[in-house]
Amino acid sequence: MTIKIFRRAMLVSLTLSMFACQSIPNIEEAEAKMSEAKMKEYIQVLASDEFQGRKPFSEGEVKTIDYISNVYSELGLTPANKNSYLQEVPLVEVRVGVHKPMNFITKGKGKNIKYKDEFVVFSRRLEDQIDVENSELVFAGYGIVAPEYDWNDYENLDVKGKTVLVLVNDPGLDSGNDNLFKGNEMTYYGRWSYKFEEAARQGATALLIIHDTKGAGYPWSVVLNSALVPKLYQQSNNEYADRAAIEGWLTHDIAAEIFADNKLNLNKAIADSKQKGFKGFTLDTKMNMTIRNSYREDKTHNVIGLIKGSDLSDECIVYSAHWDHLGIGRKMNGDSIYNGAVDNGTSLAWMFEIARAFKAMPTPRRSIVFLAPSAEESGLNGSAYYVSHPVFPLNKTVANINNDLMLPYGRMKDLMVTGFGQSELDDYAEEAAKQQGRYILPDPNPHTGMYYRADHFSFAKAGVPALFARGNNDHIEKGKDYMSKKEKDWLANNYHKPFDEYQDWWDLSGVAEDAKLMFRIGWKLANEETFPKWKDGSEFKAVREKQMAK
Repeated sequence: MTIKIFRRAMLVSLTLSMFACQSIPNIEEAEAKMSEAKMKEYIQVLASDEFQGRKPFSEGEVKTIDYISNVYSELGLTPANKNSYLQEVPLVEVRVGVHKPMNFITKGKGKNIKYKDEFVVFSRRLEDQIDVENSELVFAGYGIVAPEYDWNDYENLDVKGKTVLVLVNDPGLDSGNDNLFKGNEMTYYGRWSYKFEEAARQGATALLIIHDTKGAGYPWSVVLNSALVPKLYQQSNNEYADRAAIEGWLTHDIAAEIFADNKLNLNKAIADSKQKGFKGFTLDTKMNMTIRNSYREDKTHNVIGLIKGSDLSDECIVYSAHWDHLGIGRKMNGDSIYNGAVDNGTSLAWMFEIARAFKAMPTPRRSIVFLAPSAEESGLNGSAYYVSHPVFPLNKTVANINNDLMLPYGRMKDLMVTGFGQSELDDYAEEAAKQQGRYILPDPNPHTGMYYRADHFSFAKAGVPALFARGNNDHIEKGKDYMSKKEKDWLANNYHKPFDEYQDWWDLSGVAEDAKLMFRIGWKLANEETFPKWKDGSEFKAVREKQMAK
């Protein structure tokens, strides 16, 4: 044993002895400090009209970050950024103006399609006006280049200066083949964000994704509402000149019409696109579109509180729940404030009460970070910025525990793990779930790609093991069918709409139980010496191994 290892072993022994000698509240006593009443209070405030839908760069942001900072202070958390809870996140806000329909010309015959009803477009380019004229239309299947799956939809396909039409999701969806990508479980290659990135790498002038409710994981209304609010992006040294001039979506019906005008069948093209070796093709159609952008650079803010650890204080566990929502947008039934009570008020309340439980315990060995990122709704911008500017180095960041969209329907038998099988954090979750008499359930809708749609993905992509889990599917009294109907109803009628508002009938006992479960996981992680690892087959394992070797 080297002197360094011996000293660390002695320090660990001394620390454990100190813990044994202290009057330590047990886990149950700390959990009893958590308050459903406080959760409701937090959500009612954050989701009130006064906070204007918590849009970054707005008066709603000022109210929100001040409120969260005050909550952190009341909970006794230390400011994580010197003497401030705030971390500045520089972004650029882009507003798109569409004053003309999109025009397709097929074999000399023109077709105008309606903005909002049949297409949406946007652009990252910081240019006042963007014109695409007589751009040749190319169908590139799923628009994927994935060497590890021996897949290249762009092989021998020239798309430079052209408009590319692609399918949402990836070839595994509804293929009946679990070995094709990941079967019905969406990979990152299926996400719209990847498709825009890849089209830019291929030199495309425009990329249009064909919407499909199952493939996307949400209806056209969600695409529309997200497209109509100003977009937020990381600031770019080249003003995004390397991105496609136009990015957007088409409805399935319009895409089918374009194929029919070319004497082709869209459904057959979709089936063909699932076959290895599929080759994209040029359509006898040209696209015309003009948009006008207005933009400004500004700073939004992550809000970060800290409990500093004892002997392993240079290592940390990060809890996260984003604070932002969509602000004031398209009016629906007379209401234009997108309050975001479930998305993501419930998860903020979840995180605050976990912090309360930690403060009721002795100082953990490792530090605990409570991160409320901004700009999640615009592409995980706040968490991505944190990951590139972390309070603790990533190779000292043990794990991320994130939550989003925690439904207020009471206690659940299940703990649904999104991205199940990725890391050893699943094992921690299973142990904690058993203590509550619950069971682990892999996300039953992996085709929606939720693993790539919430802030934990920023950590995972950077190599840090990340857990996204909540009770969601098996109501403790009313079962699975009840929750299936409730979830579908909420997604159809409330998600990213002004109707995501706090209601007096809400039952937050399930959110509270999830908070207790995730507190236990964090407490265990904070007081051991090992680091959880990615499991074999995870696309993030190699990144972490390289990171930890530094």
